[in-house]
Amino acid sequence: MKSSIEAAPRQVGMISLGCAKNLVDAEIMLGSAKSEGFEITADPAEADVLIVNTCGFIDSAKQESIDAILEASRQRNEGKRPDAKIVVSGCLSQRFSTDLVGELPEVDAFIGLDQVAEAGAIFRRVLEEDKSSVLNLVTPKSRYIPDFATPRFRLTPNHSAYVKIAEGCNHPCSFCVIPQMRGRHRSRAIDSVVREIRGLVAEGVKEINLISQDTTYYGMDLWDEKAGPRQPVDASRGTSLIHLLDEIGEIGGEFWVRLLYTHPAHWSDDLISAIARNPHVARYVDMPLQHIHAEMLKLMRRETSREHIENLITRIRAGIPGIGLRTTFIVGFPGETEEHFESLLAFIEETRFERLGVFNYSQEDGSRAAKMDHQVPTRTKNRRYREAMKLQQRIAREMAESRTGQTLRVLIETPNSGRTEHDAPEVDCRVILTQPAEVGTFINAKILGAQTYDLVAEPV
Repeated sequence: MKSSIEAAPRQVGMISLGCAKNLVDAEIMLGSAKSEGFEITADPAEADVLIVNTCGFIDSAKQESIDAILEASRQRNEGKRPDAKIVVSGCLSQRFSTDLVGELPEVDAFIGLDQVAEAGAIFRRVLEEDKSSVLNLVTPKSRYIPDFATPRFRLTPNHSAYVKIAEGCNHPCSFCVIPQMRGRHRSRAIDSVVREIRGLVAEGVKEINLISQDTTYYGMDLWDEKAGPRQPVDASRGTSLIHLLDEIGEIGGEFWVRLLYTHPAHWSDDLISAIARNPHVARYVDMPLQHIHAEMLKLMRRETSREHIENLITRIRAGIPGIGLRTTFIVGFPGETEEHFESLLAFIEETRFERLGVFNYSQEDGSRAAKMDHQVPTRTKNRRYREAMKLQQRIAREMAESRTGQTLRVLIETPNSGRTEHDAPEVDCRVILTQPAEVGTFINAKILGAQTYDLVAEPV
């Protein structure tokens, strides 16, 4: 007769690093594990199978992933589960599993992006097989895309969720290797996305964050000019992202939808109009620009000109009243001179983005930019980063202070803080409340002042 300990369900733990797209993959893996009868534990020390879901985007992320794997091995050797299995997934695994198999014998199995939906069965296989060598199940050229019915174990707060509307990327940016890891762009069907959102709203989710490598490219891969659309797409509405937003607009309930990771090359006046007419869509645009100087844009292979970007920003702000623009820039790209950098600073000063982030260029093996001449010294990159962020800090403080006296709609994140529609989870500002409010609800709050980036407000 088995003891109660022997009969207890095996437990799966998760350490997930990187972006929201990786987080959705983590949720799918845990959903698969749960459907296979595993229990999910928040304590890595209790796990029979511990997944390290890695990021491989830039050098610092890769190092963080390696450190997490080694720390998981150390804790396993010193903890309650010395026989626990370590499974590595995510972008680092997808890209470097062949190399890592020999370098990380501590790992029991590597899985890639195409294996996330069958992770539960893989975990069972890893537990049942005797380990004679590291199991490498990664397949090249990822093609997987989730569906509305794909089991997920959500890791976000109850009131907020990410919905992946597409996977992969077709852009040729010279600094990036994401297409090598995640494959070519592939969109989900509109009905699949809408059904998932309806389900989340029915569960009480108040914030839907639409994500992909390029949200504005959504649906373009479903259109063949000779054969026509491969799924029903209303061509009169422009790209099917417009169609998708109009479909979401017909869903009842109190929630907002946030567009993350858009690309300046694929915006249109029709898309601007679709956002403006849809009360469910947050007045927030996340559009990484990377640089503004013409020579840098060309070297980065960004597919847009400075004139196009400036004209687009003018049209977005004119067409969507109350819009908040978020962007990111790269400093220290190969060949960036002081003139290029000063041009970027002038553009930031003139445009006054509501939200802005800056990254130091990371020399990624396998990218075109890694082989370019005139690599910028680390000291110079760090100085430019500090200068750009100091400028944006002043702009952000001035813009925050200008909101004093306004009454804004706030989604409550913790009893004493929340976010406006200009603030995405994890990356943007907070509204600090003078009185507690119920988590996961919308309230109106009067802005009393600012603390550099964050606002201070009183519920009304």
